[in-house]
Amino acid sequence: MNRPPPAACPEKLPAWLDRLLEAAAYPHPVSQVQHLETHISHVFLTGQFAYKIKKAVDLGFLDFSSLARRHFFCQEELRLNRRLAPNLYLAVVPIADTESGCLIGSSAPAVDYAVKMLEFPQSALLDDMLAQGAVTKAQIDALADRIAGFHQNIPRAGSGDDYGTPSAVWGAVSGAMTRLREQLGGPDDAAAQAQLSAIERWAHHEFGRRRGLLAERKSSGFIRECHGDLHLGNIAWWPDEPQVFDCIEFSANLRWIDTLGELAFTSMDLAAHGRVEFAWRFLNRCLESSGDYGGLQLLPFYEVYRAIVRAMVARIRAAQGGTAMVEFERYLAYATQATRPRRRLLILMHGLSGSGKTTVAQAILESIGAIRIRADIERKRLAGLPATARGGGSIGGGIYSAARTQATYRHLVQLARQILAAGFPVVVDAASLQGWQRAIFRSQAQAIGVPFRLLSCRADEAVLGQRLQARAAADCDASDAGPAVLHHQLQNSEPLSPAEARECLVVDDRAASLAAVLHQLVEEAAP
Repeated sequence: MNRPPPAACPEKLPAWLDRLLEAAAYPHPVSQVQHLETHISHVFLTGQFAYKIKKAVDLGFLDFSSLARRHFFCQEELRLNRRLAPNLYLAVVPIADTESGCLIGSSAPAVDYAVKMLEFPQSALLDDMLAQGAVTKAQIDALADRIAGFHQNIPRAGSGDDYGTPSAVWGAVSGAMTRLREQLGGPDDAAAQAQLSAIERWAHHEFGRRRGLLAERKSSGFIRECHGDLHLGNIAWWPDEPQVFDCIEFSANLRWIDTLGELAFTSMDLAAHGRVEFAWRFLNRCLESSGDYGGLQLLPFYEVYRAIVRAMVARIRAAQGGTAMVEFERYLAYATQATRPRRRLLILMHGLSGSGKTTVAQAILESIGAIRIRADIERKRLAGLPATARGGGSIGGGIYSAARTQATYRHLVQLARQILAAGFPVVVDAASLQGWQRAIFRSQAQAIGVPFRLLSCRADEAVLGQRLQARAAADCDASDAGPAVLHHQLQNSEPLSPAEARECLVVDDRAASLAAVLHQLVEEAAP
């Protein structure tokens, strides 16, 4: 018989807690107080400020049972969250239980502590916004840019510590599954127990397959002091930018993790909330920033782990009196889905500058769930340049010399091979205007045994010129192509062979052509 989960025992609430519902408890004007509760915290919203108080609980994976520990972890929460939300996190303040009532910030002896934050509306939380259909693609891009920049600048784990080692990773994954199993003891849990057993078997096998890669990730510097809890309930859009808050402060082991494992949390949660296209948009934008395609073999493993963590949290909340069973079932179902293999494709874009290749590739990756690699970005990455750097050389010179172009295409082939080996469809966003450039990808697909699709984007020359002028004016894209490049391409491109022309998919300026191609690719990519 399974022992009752730690969370099944309700927290003994201090008598002073109710007094925080009164305006007099605060050192600033308060018209109304709202009380929110999570499985580990009480949050009091006062209109201008929010006060977060840690529950006096020991759940095994966190221990807030003593005043000293709660004080320490409040200070850690302030320090760590100021990395991503410096304007939200203000101070750690004492709470006193005095004769005149409970007072925030009193000089009397503290009975507890709170993290003081600027308050934002709960409707700004990304999970609530998704439910209302209020999240835009631009917001997903801004979030991805914030996280990618954060990951580039945080400390990396040293070789002498245990953070991110294979044993540490498996300890976290197996621990989450064990804690979830301990919660599944009711008469209605038989189906969930069977699901979890299948997930556990898959995870154990997958860990054995990826153990060497996990060790390599550690030695290559991908274990960093991350956020650790990057689900949608910890992200808000307020007032006009992403606010990423409530990181893991209570466990260094859960915070010093693989950056790809962190991205997996957000991509999993977007997909679990029914916005699969946002999940792939977020993931691809982050990967284009980091170039970390070598870790993709670990993505399903980490997504399963993160789904189990959210399922576990949902069961804890349900045991504490919440109504989180729907969330539990949703995350467990996603974990099951993530264990299943995907169908692979190699899709090579083709077309002149301005023909819409990148836009079409974006639509494809969001529709079929694919990884895109862009020649414009990878060419500059090989040269040690930022994606939007300018002045890389004239036509046929600098980073656009014949030798650099050959190196770029060879690199793209290697990346495509990595992505396909990880089990994902890949979209190669390149002009592919020479026969040899198309042939090397076709040969690679044949060697691996995956379907190859050449997708040609086409537009009138006048339209191409207008698009290039608009892109140059915006000056925010990785492509350096202008009118001179387009003229060179028109004069020097090698036409598709008759065999290529018969097999390629064509997208022109008609919306119907893109819709037809997307429909075909969705069917081909279906398991």
